[in-house]
Amino acid sequence: MGPEFLPVALCLMSALTVAITNVMVKRGGDVLTTRAVVAIVMGLTVVPFAPFVPLPPAGTWGLIFLSMAVHWFYQFCAIRALHRGALSLVFPVMRGLGPLATAVLAFFWLQEELSSLQTAGLVVASLSILVFALPTSSTPDGRRLDRSALFWAMMTAVGVGLYAVADTRAARAMETPFTFIVWLFLLDWIGVTAVLLWQRKGRVIESLKPELRNGLIGGVAGSISYGLAIYAYTLTDAAMVTALRETSVVFAAAFGAWLLKEGFGQRRIVAASTLAAGLVLMQAAG
Repeated sequence: MGPEFLPVALCLMSALTVAITNVMVKRGGDVLTTRAVVAIVMGLTVVPFAPFVPLPPAGTWGLIFLSMAVHWFYQFCAIRALHRGALSLVFPVMRGLGPLATAVLAFFWLQEELSSLQTAGLVVASLSILVFALPTSSTPDGRRLDRSALFWAMMTAVGVGLYAVADTRAARAMETPFTFIVWLFLLDWIGVTAVLLWQRKGRVIESLKPELRNGLIGGVAGSISYGLAIYAYTLTDAAMVTALRETSVVFAAAFGAWLLKEGFGQRRIVAASTLAAGLVLMQAAG
């Protein structure tokens, strides 16, 4: 595999696994609890690697804490979105607007600029993803759009852009990106777990039991997904990584139709093809 195709392969595998994580969170029913289990499992998966990676340089702890903050913002917005709307409605908006948010933030924060063709491919891919958000007649919500769910899905997309640029900057500041991956996962679970303990006072164990299986699967998939994405951030532009990773909406739509009985439909098949064309254009113009 040539070096130019390595980020593509990493991002596609990351897309598949992030779709699995979100399907497991939605499938569990108790979105907050399952999301907390996912975060805890992700932290546990990196514990064996902690002794073997260099410590973060002293000047990078501020970048790590900034990444933690924007990850918590993303997680809580995603929890609200998934709680209020069908996966096939909110997930495409969450991920579809993410590349656009990333491109804008990366331009100002990381001084990354896409070419005209890359920008065209990004816009085509993002619009194709948003087509997935329009409910089909076979979805549980029919043709109705839930404004609250869409609002939180859009806020989640902002979170995607924020963590993409924050994590890119932090990972590039480390001796190895694996240092950032390990320390982010070791600390990331604290926020959502604290909210779970507050929201489920007196019944935390009762809430956890039915969500353990979905949370375990989602946590392992999440570790693989974001570990691959952070490594890809060190190899190419953040906006490229985010856009390629958002092919997850196709996987999520397929999983949603299979596991959650949410509609896929001919329109989404066409949108998936257009999405692929936009991503190919981005890659070819890179």
